[in-house]
Amino acid sequence: MSLIDTLKQMSAAEDFFDFLGVDHDPSVLNVARLHILRRMGEYLRRDDLGGLSDDDLFLRAKADLEKAYGDFTASSPLDQRVFKVLKDAVRPRKRNLVPLSSLALRKA
Repeated sequence: MSLIDTLKQMSAAEDFFDFLGVDHDPSVLNVARLHILRRMGEYLRRDDLGGLSDDDLFLRAKADLEKAYGDFTASSPLDQRVFKVLKDAVRPRKRNLVPLSSLALRKA
């Protein structure tokens, strides 16, 4: 089985950390596990993985997991905004403004 297949079989964040040998604080992982794995996936997708041996791919995956974990030890999931729902939470809301100059003042 290839390394990619092995990683695809994992379901718990702890499995990735244990398999890749990345130290972690359980309290950080409990808060940001999905965010960390999503960020790791983003980093892996940015990398050119074609033609890498399983050993090189292992080192790349480990480095990307360490980097993703570091992102969330330095700041919160809300600060990092990995998921769409969090990205949308900071978008300015559209307001329908009516300029005061367009209102006609009526005399009673």
